Order: sequence, then structure tokens, then C-alpha cells
Amino acid sequence: MSRILLIEDHERLARLVCKGLATAGIAVDVVDRVDAAWAIIRRMPYQALVIDRGLPDGDGLVLLRRLRGAGMGVPCLVLTARDALRDRVEGLDAGADDYLPKPFAMDEMVARVRALLRRPVEVRQLDPSQGDLTLRPGDGIMCCGEEIARLPPAEMQIMLLLLRKHEEVVRRGALESAGWGLGEAVTPGALDVALHRIRRKLRAIGSGQRIINVRGLGYALREADSAEQP
Repeated sequence: MSRILLIEDHERLARLVCKGLATAGIAVDVVDRVDAAWAIIRRMPYQALVIDRGLPDGDGLVLLRRLRGAGMGVPCLVLTARDALRDRVEGLDAGADDYLPKPFAMDEMVARVRALLRRPVEVRQLDPSQGDLTLRPGDGIMCCGEEIARLPPAEMQIMLLLLRKHEEVVRRGALESAGWGLGEAVTPGALDVALHRIRRKLRAIGSGQRIINVRGLGYALREADSAEQP
């Protein structure tokens, strides 16, 4: 399942968008501030962003410019109550991939988000690799040479975050948020089970990558010859 981040402070609209996208098989996390969005985007591998311009702590374009300035190419759909041509141009110049004025039909919102998720540039961004391992989220698999292993959505999101951090330690809470979202209660032990399954699959496809436990800190994905298993 695809997962996107919605940055929207209008609670009723946010609920409606979440419901509409859920029917299309797209999971949504929601935050209502620019700073909160920046903090979570830096640690979670979202496949697209939907950004409202009118946020309590600033214009959503501030966040968009910050993302593009940091080299983050995640596709962005900008929402706004402003429909003037100069406002649309300003949004696109800031790095928006699409622009949707309010009010909008939910079917159109869903269609535009789907279009962002299908873009070839995003497919390339979502096929990260490390060492002999490549993830193909669009197909739900990880590959080592000709060998493949299927990953359900939670396991795929965990691996995307680990690869994005490139051998850095990722805290347990961040992995749980990546796998099951911000709004879902995580069953005790769910992360341990997911990590066990992923480790088994890595060995099954012959990858030299290993998920290691850095005691008291979290987990990291590293080469087997440099990894000390707990």
C-alpha cells in the first residue's frame, strides 16, 4: 500500500481526504504544521505529499521550498483556497508537481494523487539500493541479483527507512511509525516479528546486508562482515 503525508490543519477536510484516499488503497498520515511536517519527512520515506498553503505556522510553500532546497524530490500536490494564476505559478515555481484549488471533488483529488504515485521519477526514487540489495516498492519485493523476496507493506516501509538512512542507526519508534503509520496503534512485539521475518528473507536471497541491533539506540542496515548480530 502506498503511504503519503497530508499537511492540513482543517480537521474535517483532513478526515475526508484520508477517507477518500483510503478507498483507493492509499494510506495517509496527517500533520497540521510546517515544522511538524519537516521533522517527520526527514525520517520517513513518504511516496508523495499533499500540502495546504494556509497552515497555522506559515505558508505551505515555505515547507516545499525547504524540501527542494534539501534535494528532496518527493512529489508534492499543493492545496489552496487561492485560485489566481499568479498563485498557481508561485506554487509551481516553488517546486510543486501539481496544484489543486479548494473546493475540490474528492474523485479529482484521488486521481491527482494516483498520477503523482505513477510518475517515472518517483519509481526511480523508490528503488533504492545498498550493497547487493535493491528494493522495488512498486512490486513489493527486495532483490539480490536474480533472487527476490516479497515484502508486505509494513516490512517494505521499514526497509525503505533503513536504506534511506544508509547504515545510520534508526530508533525503534521511527521504524514503528514507518511500518504502521502515525495514527495506528502498534501491537507489542510487532516490530520484532517484522525484523525477524526481514532478516530471514535477507538470508534466503543471499544478501550480504544485515539488520543489526545497536543496543540502547536502535537498528541499522549494514554489510554482514561489519555487522555484529545481537
